[in-house]
Parts: sequence; structure tokens; C-alpha cells
Amino acid sequence: FILFATSWLLTGLIAATPLQLYMRDGFTPLEGIALGLFVVLVGAVSTWFCSAVAGFWVLKNRREDIFDFPAIVPAPRVKTALLMPLYNEDPAATLARLARIERSLSMLGVAHWFDLFVLSDTTNEAIAAQERVQFSALRARSRCATYYRRRPKNIERKAGNISDWTTRWGGAYEHMIILDADSVMSGETVVKLVDAMERHPGLGLLQTTPVIIGAETLYARAQQFSVRMFGKVASAGLAWWTGAESSYWGHNAIVRVKAFAACSGLPVLPGKKPFGGHILSHDVVEAALLRRGGWAVHVTPVLDGSTEETPPSMIEFMKRDRRWAQGNLQHLGLLFAPGLHPISRLQLFFGMLCYLVSPIWLLSLVVGLGIQAQITLTMPEYWRLLAPVKYDPIIWASLLTVLMLIGPKILGLALTLSRPEESAKFGGRLAILKSAAFETAYSAVMAPVMMVGHSRIVFEVLMGRDAGWSTQTRDGETLTYKDAFRAHRWEINTGLLFASMLLLAPNLTIWFAPIILPLIASPFIAVATSRKDLGAWAGRLGLLVTPEEVTERSEALGAQIHQLFPTVSDRHATVMSLDLPESSVFWPNLIATQRRAMPASATVH
Repeated sequence: FILFATSWLLTGLIAATPLQLYMRDGFTPLEGIALGLFVVLVGAVSTWFCSAVAGFWVLKNRREDIFDFPAIVPAPRVKTALLMPLYNEDPAATLARLARIERSLSMLGVAHWFDLFVLSDTTNEAIAAQERVQFSALRARSRCATYYRRRPKNIERKAGNISDWTTRWGGAYEHMIILDADSVMSGETVVKLVDAMERHPGLGLLQTTPVIIGAETLYARAQQFSVRMFGKVASAGLAWWTGAESSYWGHNAIVRVKAFAACSGLPVLPGKKPFGGHILSHDVVEAALLRRGGWAVHVTPVLDGSTEETPPSMIEFMKRDRRWAQGNLQHLGLLFAPGLHPISRLQLFFGMLCYLVSPIWLLSLVVGLGIQAQITLTMPEYWRLLAPVKYDPIIWASLLTVLMLIGPKILGLALTLSRPEESAKFGGRLAILKSAAFETAYSAVMAPVMMVGHSRIVFEVLMGRDAGWSTQTRDGETLTYKDAFRAHRWEINTGLLFASMLLLAPNLTIWFAPIILPLIASPFIAVATSRKDLGAWAGRLGLLVTPEEVTERSEALGAQIHQLFPTVSDRHATVMSLDLPESSVFWPNLIATQRRAMPASATVH
């Protein structure tokens, strides 16, 4: 209540200034639309800001550890499965990450409490053959029981993959830790998650807050630094106001198997794609269903040692967001599903809003220019000179909104600078200030480009275009200008449109220049930020450096070694694949082991 009351108060105070301006001579239809759009934008930004303030307060007072994670964790007493779903990924890279987790568990002496599952939905036969080759090498070295399963039909994508495992084999395990193909978790974090589940029997799901590692391009390094420096404030705020009705991000989380099996069956939405069919953004829905079933769902910002990677370029990032946006907009059909907790409904709504704010912002800019054009075309010039429109209230309201927008960055920066040990991990306070200034300027340049990109995505969804299911590029090469210009046609055209509209509103040029220039230059920005040499250059200058690079203590750095095992030739891979039975089931010797460990009554339905 405190969070939303404060955000509503801020929204009202900021929106009052343009309201006074528009009421001077009565509302025109365009002014009414402009005010409505502005209120929605300010409301979203103020909620984000207030959540970050709450997170800052929680972290500053060191109240984030509600689970009392012990420094020395007792050994697990129950079996836990680690699941890595794959879909046409690089087998060497993904299984190297899984091997890193296994090695960490082995060093703690607890590997026998954990079983590893590679759950393949791969459709490319050559990649599938390499998966089996790399899996054989992993199994030969693993002290965890290690299994491989490839589905003949990848029904419901990743959600169906996890559901299939839960139904067939989940009954043998108390918990499952779900990974992505780019996930790495330290053994200590894994064991602490299991310990928390054991000490809190009402806990259905515990989500860690992974940081980004392995960034090489300038784009990825900026993402990596931003999440590492500012992300903890945001996640702590989210954990504070959502409480036991928190969210799930689909990976780097532990789930109680019996709770998931009983509560988290996903509906098939009525109608045609993109709004109908199987739910793409299934994770937050599964969390809402768990909470509806009486199980607590929490996010913990405390645990280190949980990592992921990020797309190497802006174009690849937008391809991923295309799927996520479609999935989040599908939640419109679930907002009023019976029995959901109000906070769960709110998170479904915010998930939609995070993509809708871009077209709302874009539309508000168009309407604002339209209002000025209307004044220019309808008001005689002598009257405009005698009684010019004063835009100061709107300008100041917009500046306050921008301040709230960068507020979480300021809070995250202040928190890190106030902790000498934490500052040292980033290379010292001077390095932090340089990196934060660079990242803020970089974000300001990228913001209008992302605005138009997300607006295009939402438009495509509304036009009925399905995102499909493509493999994510995790280690791309530098973009070509041809690809960049093709991908950023919307941005260029929008920038040119704004520039032409300024002919009717030249007094707004100084305010629109920071929007127009990045839009027109977006292909060049996309190419530059996709370059690994510029990413390395930034690192040499001490820009966008993270603790993992400074201290070299993170276990996740081992994930960058894509070949933990000897390289196997293609011919060897072909010979080995001929020795394999039908890959829709586990390999025969593994089936026998699993069946001995699992009585018939263990299967969860």
C-alpha cells in the first residue's frame, strides 16, 4: 500500500503541471489524449522509482535476507534435480556450463545429492548428435548422476519440456532447479537454495537474481554493468513489495516439485496466435498459479553465484524481446483468471506495461508535436508573438519524470559507493563513477531506439504476427551495415518523421534532438555496439568493469571455457550417434538406474 500510495501521489503532483496548462483555455481532444498518455507514463515511472527506493532502504538497512541463509550450509538431506532444457544450442558451450555446476558441487562433497538432466528439444539432427557426444564426455567425468532425454515433439516449447519431465520423473525428487542454456550457478548457492526449501516447507519457489557475465561486445558489457551495479536495488524492491506473491523468471530458481506438479499446469488460451495458443511467457503465470495453490513464491536478492548471459547485440536483444513481448501481452487473457492473488494480477499487468510504455511514449511524442503544429497552423502569427504558449510546466514535469527514471541508477550507485569493499570489487570509486556516467549517457542514446523497436514489436503482435520459436544467438559476430539498416528501418523513418514535424514546431528542436539523432543514427549505433573490439577497449579503459573481471573470483567465469572436454571430430560424432537408440527416451543404462531409484508410485500426475 505504501509503495502505490507514494507512486500515485508523485503521479498526481507531476501531472498537475500540464493539467494547469491545458485547462487555461479548455481541453482540446489532442490535449486530453496527451494528458492521459502522460499520466500513464508518469505512473509507470513513479512506481518503478518507488520500488527502487524501497529496495535501497532494504539493502541499506541490510534487511534483505529474510531466509537467514547460513554462512556454513548443512549438507542436503533430499535429492534435487538440476534441469537444463536445450533447443538447438551450442552443445559444447551449454554442457560446459553444466559441468561447471557439477564441479562446484563435487568440491563441496555434495554431488551425490544432485542429479543433472539435459532435456533436449533440439530439432537439428547435427546439433543433437553433438549434444550426445558432449553429454557422454560430461557423464564420464560427473560425480552427479547425469541423464539425457530428447523429445521427439517439442510440444509447448520450454514449458512443455519441464512439464514432461515433471510428469515422468519428478516424483523421485523433492526439488528441481531450472536452468537456461546460459545459466551457471555456484555449488554454494545451489545448496543454500535447497537448505531454504527444507527450512521453509510452505515455500513453493525461490527465485535468485542472476547477474550477467561473459559479455564481450560493447552492447553486452553495458548490459552487464547495468545489471551488476543497479539491478540489486531493483530486485530488492521487487522482493519487498511482492513478498510471498513474487515472480519467477523461468531459470536460476528452485521449485518444489510436488507443488509445481499440483498447481502449475498451464491453460491453452482460446483463439489464434499470437494471443491464443500455448503461453509463451509461462514463468510468471506458473508463479501466480503456485501462489493460488497456497505456496509461497519469493525472490531473493541475497545470493551471489547465480549468473546468465545476454544477447551480444541490440538486434539479437530485440529478437528475444519479440517473443517475450508476445508472451507478456498474452497475459491480458489471464488478468481476471479466478483465484489469483491481487499482487499476482498486478505483476501480470506490469509485465504487459513494460512493453506498452514504449508505444505510449512514442504516441505521446507524436501527439505533443501535433498540438504544437495545431497551434502553428490555426493561431495567427501576431497572436503567437503577443501570447506565446508557455511550455515550462510540461518541460519541468518531463525533467522530473526523467529524474525518476534514472533514480534507480543513482540509488544503486550510492549504495555501492557507500560500501568500500563493494566499491573495490568494481575497481574503486573513480572507476565506478566513470562507468556509471558512461552507462547513463549510453542509456540516454539507446532509449529512443529501444522505444521505437519495442513499439514495432507491439505493433506486430497487435497485427497478429506470431514470434515463432528461434534459437537465441549468444555469441554473434559484428553486425554488417546491410543487416543494421534493414533492422532499423522503423527507427530511421520515425526520426525523419519527427524532424519534418519540427518544421511546424522549431521551438521544440532542442528537446527533440536527443530523440531524433539516435533514431537516424541507429544503424551505426547498432554496428558499433556489436563490436567486440570496442567492448575490449572499454574494459582496458576501466569502463563498464564488473567485480567478476576485477577479482576473478566468480565461478561463472569458467563458463567461458567452451570446451571443458577434448574436441570430438564430426566423424567420431557420427559413429557415436549410430550406437544410440531412439533419443525420445533416456539411454537404456540410465533408464535402468532411474527406475531402480524411483518406485512406480513416485510418478507425479
